[in-house]
Amino acid sequence: MRNEVIETTSSRWWKISLIDRMAALRLRESQVFMLLALVIGALTGLAVVAFILVTERMGMRLYPVQGAPWRRLLFPVVGSLGIGYLLYRFFPNARGSGVPQTKAALFAREGRITLRTVLGKFFCTSVTLASGIPLGREGPSVQVGAGIGSVLGRALGLSNEQVKRLIPVGAAAAIAAAFNTPLAAVVFSLEEVMGDLNAPIMGGVVLASATAWMVLRLFLGDHPLFKVPQYHLVSPAEFAVYAVLGVAGGVVSAVFAKLLLGMRARFLRFPRNTVWFQPLAGGLLVGIIGWFVPQVLGVGYGFVGDALNGNMAFRLMLLLLVLKLITVTTCYASGNAGGIFGPALFLGAMVGGSVGTVAHHFFPASTATAGAYALVGMGAVFAGVVRAPMTSVLMIFELTQDYAVIVPLMIANLVSLFIAARLQHEPIYEALAVQDGIHLPTAKTRYGQRRAASIMKAATQVLPAEMTVAEALAQARSSEFRTWLVTDPRGVIGVIGLTRLESEQAEGADKKLGELVDAMVFPHVHADQGIDLALERMGAHHIEILPVVNRADVHKLEGMVTLRDVLDAYGVPRA
Repeated sequence: MRNEVIETTSSRWWKISLIDRMAALRLRESQVFMLLALVIGALTGLAVVAFILVTERMGMRLYPVQGAPWRRLLFPVVGSLGIGYLLYRFFPNARGSGVPQTKAALFAREGRITLRTVLGKFFCTSVTLASGIPLGREGPSVQVGAGIGSVLGRALGLSNEQVKRLIPVGAAAAIAAAFNTPLAAVVFSLEEVMGDLNAPIMGGVVLASATAWMVLRLFLGDHPLFKVPQYHLVSPAEFAVYAVLGVAGGVVSAVFAKLLLGMRARFLRFPRNTVWFQPLAGGLLVGIIGWFVPQVLGVGYGFVGDALNGNMAFRLMLLLLVLKLITVTTCYASGNAGGIFGPALFLGAMVGGSVGTVAHHFFPASTATAGAYALVGMGAVFAGVVRAPMTSVLMIFELTQDYAVIVPLMIANLVSLFIAARLQHEPIYEALAVQDGIHLPTAKTRYGQRRAASIMKAATQVLPAEMTVAEALAQARSSEFRTWLVTDPRGVIGVIGLTRLESEQAEGADKKLGELVDAMVFPHVHADQGIDLALERMGAHHIEILPVVNRADVHKLEGMVTLRDVLDAYGVPRA
């Protein structure tokens, strides 16, 4: 009995002590944040070093360019099929690039990235890339780095706000180590991940970036990602050629985005029980093409180096541009683990090298060799695809350590960004998130004042998707509203009005409501969005109720906003 009392007292003391320690830790969160930035930078740097060793050195041994063709067919097929099953069965959140998932964790999931996802992302991406799938390791590195920050922050009991601040810290560390560009990593984390260059986390981001960069150099030495010859501007007339290169880069960026998003939308429509072997489509395509053109396998940084140094033929650059567009988009769309950073740089080098070869052929005295244009082309396509122009300029500058490249790069980047944005309005990471049912906030949303949450109420006007049109009309006519939310086991899948029900009754009263709505695209609003947007969407769709849905899951119903509530918020008197 006495032992039980002692054990109970000891257990109670331990719990009280632990609670006191956690409380004291929360009071010193600002100091802990900087220490964690240092730890996150070191751990992320080690993870990226492991990525590089596994994906590059193992891949070179599995499918050497001069090796037997059957190797180039076998490994992509086996790798994509095996990892496809692991992604489906054990690591569903490790699929894809990693950047949209990182932004979703920051803005829609309270900074939560699980340890399982971090380990799954590292393992699945490593094996996928080592098997020859031509995706990049930089995007996955971002999610791994952000995940390390999330796991450590939650393990120490930090508040959700502090954990969210560690997400861009880990992202910066990942880019610094992956590209060997610490300054560009800081700007990328603020420009793309946070969407705010004035974010008040600069100290932690800089510290993590520098730490990861030092870890990279400690283990792999002081070697740049690409060996680039000294750049020099031959003639001011070249600026016109760089503008043309910007146009070409913008077109390729838009084609890449549209092709990837279109193919991915088709794969997402397939039955869920096919998800585990969908990656095989990408692996099989890469294997078949790689049988004849081995340069297609892997991310291909070695061939980028050849283009930068003018050691690649014009026809081969054009061929690789087309083949990489097809294989990269298919591999990503079918669900393989890997990013689009590396492929964007590869495509840019091929576009730039091709444009430069043509320009130098016709104007040899007033243009540089193809390598200079391949360098600028990398930045132009990166800016057009990722929509991070400042990161692109700083990245190429850090790779070359040459200030002379800045002006041509800015010209090509600006033109490419303009063309890509006109041809593909929605940035690719935001579009990928939307396809996954995740709606990331804009800067206007984050800093707006009058939000839908202030007038949101419980959703009461709900009709099940299995209900027929006749049944819905019978129930609707007894309601004061003329709009209803349609739901199924996933949650809300659409909005339907009385006018639509009446018109559909004439065609078939037995038709189910689920057949009348599009579960992928329907009018809605998020709790942190402004009521002005809610009013605009109601007017555009001629409805008087909008569902309020979760950012991390568009089908998760949090409430509803009515037209009357919006008008009351604006002070419009009732009729």
